[in-house]
Amino acid sequence: MTTVMESPQVGPMLRSWRERRRFSQQELSNLSTVSTRHLSRVETGRAHPTPEMILHLAENLEVPLRERNHLLLAAGYAPRYPERGLDDGSLAVVMEGLRGLLDAHLPYPALLLDDHWDVVDANAAITALLAGCAPELLEPPVNVVRLCLHDDGLAPQIDNLDQWAAHLYHQAVHRAERTHDPRHHALAAEVAELRGGVPRLEPAAGPVLTMQLRVGERTLRMFSTSAQLTTVADAALEGLRLETFLPADEATREFFLL
Repeated sequence: MTTVMESPQVGPMLRSWRERRRFSQQELSNLSTVSTRHLSRVETGRAHPTPEMILHLAENLEVPLRERNHLLLAAGYAPRYPERGLDDGSLAVVMEGLRGLLDAHLPYPALLLDDHWDVVDANAAITALLAGCAPELLEPPVNVVRLCLHDDGLAPQIDNLDQWAAHLYHQAVHRAERTHDPRHHALAAEVAELRGGVPRLEPAAGPVLTMQLRVGERTLRMFSTSAQLTTVADAALEGLRLETFLPADEATREFFLL
């Protein structure tokens, strides 16, 4: 006997994304200018949406590009968003531009990360921060969350480890809630396992939360910024983030300027 696997229907998938965003049908209707009656018919499968309607609703629900492709496929349409490898020639000008920003941030550390906090590239200033990390944690793909919180990574050198762990944990949880990617949920769970439980978020003592990292006899105090491409049409580029670190005191500034 042959078992036929049914593909998921687009209506329930759209309803699931609406519920994940904690929107009522009325709220989504107000946001998208699609009537609640039509939304209900789409979600229950009584109306088959056009690809334009699917993408319009997905845009208002902030559905990731990769998942928009899944919605289109579930409705019987072709995907609209390519997902090329980051080394694909068609992405070269974008990747060169991002790598140029890494070097422009010198002498301070900067990394280019994918959506799961794996390092795509980094500038030369990062090397000074990694002394003492286990070689296996530095084997590609290097995951910066794991590297920061693992006992064989940077964890023993981070003076405010509980604060920094809580910061990373809540970032992972937030991203998991936004994307519903199993890898994000798994990373949040790994953070809790590495720290022996869910780390509690405590207010920063100063205007920004800093990472206080001991390097040799110095304690570096750095705060981070994150930048993301906002006009992407390729699913591989959507999750890329440029993470830059800046000195939070004069001693840290002098360390990198030496």
